[in-house]
Amino acid sequence: MKAPIISVKNVSKTFYNVKAVRNLSFDVKEASCFGFLGPNGAGKTTMMKMIYGKALRDDFYRSSINVMGFDPAVDSLSIKELSGVVPQEDNLDEEINVYQNLFIYSRFYAIPHDEAKKRIENLLDFMELSDKKKSMIKELSGGMKRRLIIARALLNNPRLLILDEPTTGLDPQVRHTIWDKLRRLKKEGVTMLLTTHYMEEAFEICDQIIIMDKGEKVLEGNPRKLLDKHIEKYILQIINKKKAFCLEKSLNPKKVRKEETGEMVIYASDDLKYLENLANCLNSSDFYIRQSNLEDLFLKMTGRSLNEDQ
Repeated sequence: MKAPIISVKNVSKTFYNVKAVRNLSFDVKEASCFGFLGPNGAGKTTMMKMIYGKALRDDFYRSSINVMGFDPAVDSLSIKELSGVVPQEDNLDEEINVYQNLFIYSRFYAIPHDEAKKRIENLLDFMELSDKKKSMIKELSGGMKRRLIIARALLNNPRLLILDEPTTGLDPQVRHTIWDKLRRLKKEGVTMLLTTHYMEEAFEICDQIIIMDKGEKVLEGNPRKLLDKHIEKYILQIINKKKAFCLEKSLNPKKVRKEETGEMVIYASDDLKYLENLANCLNSSDFYIRQSNLEDLFLKMTGRSLNEDQ
């Protein structure tokens, strides 16, 4: 069996007496996408920073991080040479055009001029930005900027691509375009680490995920298998909890589980027909019935929504 490309054992990180990451362990297989899912402040970005050497872990001797054979606390430069990073923020140089942004970045890796030009042309084509080659950064949409940042991260032909909230703030169509590109990269052998608070994003492109809350691992596994194993199949969702009053006398605790968060109430069950009958006392505008998702699973495991603050 092939050794994992990343192995993390018993890793914690403290900032000013606050535990950002608590005793985290996991392995990442080569040519897979491994995702960290959780609300803002869950410790996702901190864990990523420790993997590529931007932050040092606590208790160096009782914990370990191995990334492609290197310890980021000792040899982060070797990891960075083999990695590409897509940060949360758009940090492109707005004073120069699209091509120049990529070419200047290629100099950091000492890529020969002709080779850099070839890679840039290929990456612009791959990210569907060839027609924007001479455009200034201010002329690009948010989705184009994110695709350009991903192209920049791929200039050195990385074995590992680190993506920190790569589609935050983008519309659904652009998000799906980026997901398609990431799936292609994975098929080509690139290993990806992804942080996101979009449950759909994790479900669509991740082979394995860790759901985190307050620095700790809540669950780990394949997203589809986690849903099959840990939560009911269907959700009756009511946005205004006052509207749920008429359901209470009809509830069968053996068939349904109730959760509340803010003004929202959900009823979870494996019996779709039961939920449909339960909703008969409601107006059609007061509810909807859907399949369960990773946010429902997070709510079940932690008692709060992925969108709530820490």
